[in-house]
Amino acid sequence: MEWTDIQITVPQRYAEVAEAIATMVSNGGIYIEDYSDLEQQAWEIAHVDLIEQELLDQPRDIVKVHMYLAPDENPAEILPLFKERLDASGIEYQLDTTGVEQEDWQNAWKKYYHAMDIGKRLAVVPGWEDYQTDRIVITMDPGMAFGTGTHETTSLCLETLDQIVKGGERVLDVGTGSGILAIAALKLGAKEAEGIDIDPMCVRTAGENAQRNGVQDHFTVLVGDLSDKASGQYDIITANIVASAILSLAPHVPSLMKPDARFIASGIIDERRDEVLEGLKANGLDPIEVKEKRGWVCIVCRKKEG
Repeated sequence: MEWTDIQITVPQRYAEVAEAIATMVSNGGIYIEDYSDLEQQAWEIAHVDLIEQELLDQPRDIVKVHMYLAPDENPAEILPLFKERLDASGIEYQLDTTGVEQEDWQNAWKKYYHAMDIGKRLAVVPGWEDYQTDRIVITMDPGMAFGTGTHETTSLCLETLDQIVKGGERVLDVGTGSGILAIAALKLGAKEAEGIDIDPMCVRTAGENAQRNGVQDHFTVLVGDLSDKASGQYDIITANIVASAILSLAPHVPSLMKPDARFIASGIIDERRDEVLEGLKANGLDPIEVKEKRGWVCIVCRKKEG
C-alpha cells in the first residue's frame, strides 16, 4: 500500500515546533531527519566514529519532519489544516509530498522511541526494549495511534496522573488513542477506566496495550464519542485531544464529574491557552493548575461549586 509522505523542512531552531505540530495533526506516524549532532549520536548509539560519507554530507542546519498519511486518507483534506498550523506558528518551512510504501516507515520511527521515566512513579517502555527499573512500567506499542509518552501533551497528562491518582478511582479517557493515559491510571491504582475514541483503529490498539499491561479486565474501550458512550460519573476525566475539541467537550464534562473529581485537558497549543481557559470557566469548570512544556499546555480543572 502506498502512503503519502508529507515532508516539512525547517531550520534546526524550529525542529521542536514542527515535530509537535506534525504529531498533533497526523493519525499515522512521524519520522525525523536531524543530522545536527550526527557524530555524537553515532558514538552514543553504536560507539563508532566511522560514518558513511552520504550521511556526513547531509545539511546540519535544517531538520526534515516526515508525516505519513494512510492510503485511505485524503492529503487535500489534511494539508490545509497542517499548513494553517504551521503558518500560525510563525516558523519558516518548506512543504513537500511524495508516495512511500508502508514498510519503508512503519518500523523506522522505532529507533527514536526509547524508555523514559515520567513523574515520580512511572516509566513508559516500548514493547521491544528491556528496561530495568523499580518504577511502575507502562509497556507500550502505539502502533498507528497517538500516545507514546514522548509528546509534551502526553507527558504532561502522565505527570498529572502520577500526582493525583491515589487508588480506587473511576477514570474516563476521551480520545484514548493508544490508551496510555487510562492504562497509566490503572497501573497507578485506579479501580476502573473507560476509553472512548472515534477511530476504531485506536480502540483496537488501546485494547491490545491494555492486554500487554495486564489491565484488560479493568479497562473498557469503546468506539464513539462522549455523548453516547460515557456512563455515570468519574473521579478523573482526561482529554488529550486538541483545543477546539476540548471547547466542544467542555459543556458536557461537569455532569460527568463526581464532587471532588478532576478534569485533565491537554493537546492545547500555547497560542490558544487563554481561549481554552475562558471556555472551560464559562462551562462550569474551575481551572486549578496550568502546566506548560515547550509550547503545549495542560489544564487541570475541578467542577465549580454550586
